[in-house]
Amino acid sequence: MVKLESLKKSSQFKRVLKEKKVHSKHFSIFAAKNFYKPRYKTSLLISFVMKKKIGNAVKRNKIRRKLKAIVHKLLKKRGAINRNYTYIVFGKPDAYTEKQSILIPSMVKCFKKIK
Repeated sequence: MVKLESLKKSSQFKRVLKEKKVHSKHFSIFAAKNFYKPRYKTSLLISFVMKKKIGNAVKRNKIRRKLKAIVHKLLKKRGAINRNYTYIVFGKPDAYTEKQSILIPSMVKCFKKIK
């Protein structure tokens, strides 16, 4: 099983934010080639970020959980997400009300653009 490993340092975030970007109505994905090794070989370096403008903690956490669940589903599909990249996913307010069935194809499309 693939573990999701989060970025920890500000310098790591800044480096990823300078590279590739893909935007959608529900989220934005920033990606950069892996510039440091994850703890485990099977880990995917990915962080989920929400702005405080989106709403209270309950709303932000629900969006974060939705996006994480979608990434876990995509990792089960072979080749949907490239593990040679480090990702940052910015959630947007529209993701709160949208169902996963609509978010999944949009996320697949965004990850394909990054390749």
